[in-house]
Amino acid sequence: MGEMTNTTTEKAPKRSWFKGLKSEFKKIVWPDKETLTKQSIAVVIVTVLLGVIIYLLDNLIEAGIGIIIG
Repeated sequence: MGEMTNTTTEKAPKRSWFKGLKSEFKKIVWPDKETLTKQSIAVVIVTVLLGVIIYLLDNLIEAGIGIIIG
């Protein structure tokens, strides 16, 4: 078996949490208005389509169960 050593690892000096947040926030690439509009429209369309599909499947399953139960 390997020998367990009790070494301490040195940590980098703690930076302020807010300084780290600020540096990460600067890395964000915000979309322009045109891209944001296109993506928002795509999300709305996909949401509506999925809602319709779920509605149709729900009605189909409900009708099938109604036929089985009689």
